[in-house]
Amino acid sequence: MTVSLRTDPIEPTLCRLPTAEVTGLPADALLGLFDSGLGGLTVLRRLLRRRPGQPCLYVGDTARVPYGGRSPEEIRAIASEVVVWLRDQGAQVLVMACNTTNALALDVAQAEAGMPVVGLIDAVAQRVEQRRVGVLATPATVASGAYGQALRASLEGRTVVEVGCPLFVPAIERHDLGSPGLRAVAAAYLEPLLDARVQAVVLGCSHYPLLRPLLESLLPPEVTLIDPAEAAVTVLEGLLPAAAVAPRSEPDLSGCRLLVTGDPEAFACGARQWLGVPAAVEHVCLRPPGEAH
Repeated sequence: MTVSLRTDPIEPTLCRLPTAEVTGLPADALLGLFDSGLGGLTVLRRLLRRRPGQPCLYVGDTARVPYGGRSPEEIRAIASEVVVWLRDQGAQVLVMACNTTNALALDVAQAEAGMPVVGLIDAVAQRVEQRRVGVLATPATVASGAYGQALRASLEGRTVVEVGCPLFVPAIERHDLGSPGLRAVAAAYLEPLLDARVQAVVLGCSHYPLLRPLLESLLPPEVTLIDPAEAAVTVLEGLLPAAAVAPRSEPDLSGCRLLVTGDPEAFACGARQWLGVPAAVEHVCLRPPGEAH
């Protein structure tokens, strides 16, 4: 099983990571996932349908959402803070359920984590088969060039067109998924991809799978939408022994804690929509009391 062990946030290199047979991780290893807000729940939902009851800590950094317009320095500092907190809570595997931090701070996470780190970008790059690929992502992810470099590295001669979508995450966090205004914005973002006759579109932000119905209505039927969460969960399962229980149609959150840096009640309302089941949400302060922000 391969994931990126990138030491440079821009230049991708693929290395081998041990499989379940040699990691020594138990099937009930505690997994730490983080994202800027609701988006990473698309990864969590897929994971907890395939591994019901898996112990997880999910951190949504809702006090600082969205990440996509922040500077690389800010994103790297945030990633360090969240990873250290998850490590100190006893997480045994880190899942970067945020494409922006994956693009700009994977090396930071690997340096701080002290555990296997599963990202989204290289996981999906190794599984995309099409030669003409579009990527919809946050401006910070697009500016990093991480998706384009990973996709081109996995197939020589591949064409990759990346488009930054600054208005998507705020609309999704507001649960504004079907307005005429958002449809017009989505059509504008897709225009350069259609002009390039892409065969597949990577949803390069973990929020974007919630826009799948909208995007499918604007794309030709032959264009494939690709969710990196699928590839990341497959990589993750390769690091763990087989799940003790059979997959389910709905996620089983019995072993999971959801924590946010902002308003837990607002997040709980959104989380129910994204997960399909109710979820208890706690507030967390990632810094020691009294430390300056």
